[in-house]
Amino acid sequence: MTTAHNPPDPAGHQELPTAAVPPAVAEPATAPGEPTAPAGHVAPGEPATPTVVSHDDAQDGLAKCPRCGATEIALNVASGMLRCAFCRHEWTGQGGSDDLFINQDITTLAGMVIGAGSQDIVASTDDVLTFKCSACGAEVVVNTAESTQSRCHWCRNKLSMNQQIANGAVPDIVLPFSLKKEQAVERIQAFVKKRRAFAHPQFLKEFAPENVMGVYLPYMVVDINAHAQFAGEGEHRTRTYTIGSGDKKRTVYDADVYGVRRETDIYINDLTVESSSERRDQNTSVNSNNIINSIMPFDVENAVRYDSNYIAGFSSERRDSDIDHLAPLVQTQARDIARYKVAEETLSYYDRGVRWENQQIDIRGQRWAAAYLPVWLYSYQQRKSNGQTFLHYVAVNGRTGETMGSVPVNQAKLLAISAAVQAAGMVIGSIIMVVG
Repeated sequence: MTTAHNPPDPAGHQELPTAAVPPAVAEPATAPGEPTAPAGHVAPGEPATPTVVSHDDAQDGLAKCPRCGATEIALNVASGMLRCAFCRHEWTGQGGSDDLFINQDITTLAGMVIGAGSQDIVASTDDVLTFKCSACGAEVVVNTAESTQSRCHWCRNKLSMNQQIANGAVPDIVLPFSLKKEQAVERIQAFVKKRRAFAHPQFLKEFAPENVMGVYLPYMVVDINAHAQFAGEGEHRTRTYTIGSGDKKRTVYDADVYGVRRETDIYINDLTVESSSERRDQNTSVNSNNIINSIMPFDVENAVRYDSNYIAGFSSERRDSDIDHLAPLVQTQARDIARYKVAEETLSYYDRGVRWENQQIDIRGQRWAAAYLPVWLYSYQQRKSNGQTFLHYVAVNGRTGETMGSVPVNQAKLLAISAAVQAAGMVIGSIIMVVG
């Protein structure tokens, strides 16, 4: 039973804490029933053409040790720094936050700013590029579809592709691995050990965690400056009581119904979305791609400007999605974040919930950076009795060690245990009835 009232909104005076979400703007929100602007509507006056931040000083070819000039350079996972294999000198790449302004004050962000590595992929771009080795003068071919590094066949020096090219192979920033392979193997072993009781025997027989691979997966990192407006109805319970008797007894409640409006600025820092369409394809009937999302977040604020030496010795996956493909997902997530913050901090009075009839978010400014993020990945392809296959993953965050995965289940054993539990329950129930 609901009693409708229209007194002033008792919670309408509340303001969101400025540390999380700025105070509400004074102008009224859109009333229920009025047309709703599409999610992600861009504020008037925003430039039609994005501002592109490029690294003009990025040089392809030989990347040399600053101390001895050698090109045998790779990531030292223990320190997170680049290390020369000859003189053992270590150094850090240029900070991505300084070069791309990914940590710039979001409150002043306007229009669209994108990194050069985030530009649209050009399908006609050739994957095979030819470099002239500056050490000996030989011409060396690099297939960027498979790698961003190659070795000169004459002098053995390494050549690197560091400048952004329009095929998605070179991102703006990279977050180096800080978790060693041995540590990842231990976490995967511990994860599977907890699930051995119900794991498929064929999986346990073939389980080889030492085959885990270090992979840099492609993401887009997005900063957003937006204004959100919500309007709808909220209910506050005033009384609960019981009516009827016997089998017809039921509990009902009275509630006051209020018109609820919220309007606020929202700043979102380092929203991370997958830029590989294959990884976004979370078809749970054929793969466990959703596992990758469960090991987030990544400490993107510690990323550095892309240098192909960071990915030497690791696998990497090239992005295949443009900003236009990802924008609807980002806009939806931005609206969800705004709605969550509003609900978490200003709607506790409405214990019967709030139904939003109008949800609008105007994005005033946005900043996109293409990124490589580190994941230790163990995969297992299960072939089922019906001939179908399912791809299982156990993933480890290459920074935090957060682990999640999918393990093939021994269905026969699971059904047998379930039947035994059900039978035991029936026996116990019968005993209780006899005693009663």
